[in-house]
Amino acid sequence: MDYSLLLLIFTSAVFEQTWCLNNSNNSISTTFSPLPTTVTTQSLLCENKGITQNGICFCPDDWTGTTCNIPNFCPENTFTATMKLTFPKTVLGQFASSVERCPSETTNAGMHHASALCNLITRLFSTPKILNCSLTLDTIHTWISGATLKKKQDLSSSTQILTSIPERLTPHNITNAAKITQALLSDPQTTDIAVSAVATVSQLLSASHEKYSSVDHEAISQLTQTLQTLSLREKPNPLLVQPNMAVQSLKGETTIKKVQLTSYKDFSKDVGFVLYNNDQFFKSKSFRPSLDTKRRVISANLQDNSEIEVWFAVTSSADSTLSINDFACVFWSYEKQDWITDGCTKTESPSGGLVCKCERHKNGNFAILMAYDINYQYSEALHWISISGCAMSVVGLCVTALYQIITRKSRGGSPTLLVVNICISMTVFYLLFIFGINNPIQHVHVAKKSGQNIVPESDHHKYQDEGPCTAFTALLQYFLLATFTWNSLYGLNVFLLFKNSVSGTPSWFPKVSMPVGWGVPAVIVGISLGSTYHVDEPLGYRQEEFCWLASMDHKQKFSIKKPMFWGFVLPLLFMLISSTAILLHFSYNICRTNPNLNSTRRTPLKKKILSSFSLAVMLGLSWVLGYILLITQEKNLRLILSVVFCLLNTTQVG
Repeated sequence: MDYSLLLLIFTSAVFEQTWCLNNSNNSISTTFSPLPTTVTTQSLLCENKGITQNGICFCPDDWTGTTCNIPNFCPENTFTATMKLTFPKTVLGQFASSVERCPSETTNAGMHHASALCNLITRLFSTPKILNCSLTLDTIHTWISGATLKKKQDLSSSTQILTSIPERLTPHNITNAAKITQALLSDPQTTDIAVSAVATVSQLLSASHEKYSSVDHEAISQLTQTLQTLSLREKPNPLLVQPNMAVQSLKGETTIKKVQLTSYKDFSKDVGFVLYNNDQFFKSKSFRPSLDTKRRVISANLQDNSEIEVWFAVTSSADSTLSINDFACVFWSYEKQDWITDGCTKTESPSGGLVCKCERHKNGNFAILMAYDINYQYSEALHWISISGCAMSVVGLCVTALYQIITRKSRGGSPTLLVVNICISMTVFYLLFIFGINNPIQHVHVAKKSGQNIVPESDHHKYQDEGPCTAFTALLQYFLLATFTWNSLYGLNVFLLFKNSVSGTPSWFPKVSMPVGWGVPAVIVGISLGSTYHVDEPLGYRQEEFCWLASMDHKQKFSIKKPMFWGFVLPLLFMLISSTAILLHFSYNICRTNPNLNSTRRTPLKKKILSSFSLAVMLGLSWVLGYILLITQEKNLRLILSVVFCLLNTTQVG
């Protein structure tokens, strides 16, 4: 059997930088080289926002050269031949969209009116291609079959313009564009058709992840197979590079010069490569990513029926928030429409790179699927000041509860019932906070990577629930909500006393308050747990860093989808608004002169203010500061508010 060995080593540059065109030799600037070796490099001073890494300047797209000092763009230009068309500064080899848009009365209102290619040789924009603002992808799809060469050139340009705004792409548009480009690339009679079609494919890869859930995957599958064939075409043979993909056919011995293959037994064979900047075209049923990690796909193809052995290695991007837990070496099965590991093995290089070997494939789309651990910043143990403050609060709450019980005859049933239940819920909450807020199970070490080559379920490695953290979270949520529910009931009791100043609190109030005070928080906690908690994914309900409700997404941004918002913040906001309304009603009544009283003696202003303040504290309105803390970004203000917030809450029922 004719057997060829192909060893590809992808260095970190492949996964850190978008591939770009090298102006001097018309090849991909990223080097495919043997496994990394230790070399001594001289420090370079990178210009134009270039970044030094391992003694090499990594340049932004619009600059190139050893120190990023060579322009790699076409400057802004305006054409006035047929109509005024202005094109912004654009990277060489890429398409620029005109500033001018289609008129509002046309079908494509707001779409770019024209596009122009930034020419690699002249470093100037080519003649603009103008869009018929009434043309649609549906129409192009019906016209593409049997179109003349000139017509195909026009249709390829129009398709490229109509897909140039990813936000406007729909699943139907993506499907149509995939079918159009597949037809164009099946027999690209001219280079400009191939360039426009590849640019269209690159733009489709920029569409949002959600759009691809309803796309015709058969059309996408046919497109990727056509791209494999395109990479092996005989003539013409340019390097096709766009922001999200690159296609190149390598001929015979030129392979050695351009890609630096470490071993390739038969130099007479042609090798084709397609590099995808993400995996939008390869929707897996078994691998379901949840993080915004980028998964690039590499397609390596041979012209005849020879089988190849592919080795490739990658170094993952340096991200302080993520660590690799495990990985799998895979290739895409068109039969199963999924990633499979058949014939692939994995290992790690001494330098920490991830190395894959896939055998006995004529061609294929290869990738490394990685599962990450989030590097959690676990909270430190409670400081003695926090423990002392909570302990003092517990003592004060116990004394208050005992005093209320002892003097209940002089105070009446309802106030005693309410205050005692507030004290009970707060006391339990403080004790739970002291002994259970810190997570005793901490995943601080990166797990050892498995030797088995198995497709991970997701790019986010999830740990099964273990330890008491979830239980403490549920109890903390319950008793804190119970505290505010009883505070709200206390405020309602004050309102009823004002409304029924003669008869007092209705007799039904104590009977209703017990099931409401302890039942409403139980319902909220039950809904939160039932809808978000799973043994295999406890972090849907709680946080990992400490035992409290989940509030952040994986980007560490506050999310309204998390139970912290709708399971705590919203109910608390409702209670605080109602308590604030009661406080305002109370303050208004005690501060005005009662016309029904015969006595002209008025309550001192100081006593009125103290009465209002006492009720505000009793109603828990100090937690309004908690909301301000959520939205405040200024550090000094947050520190001040935090101190005031803690002081007010430790004296809530003193």
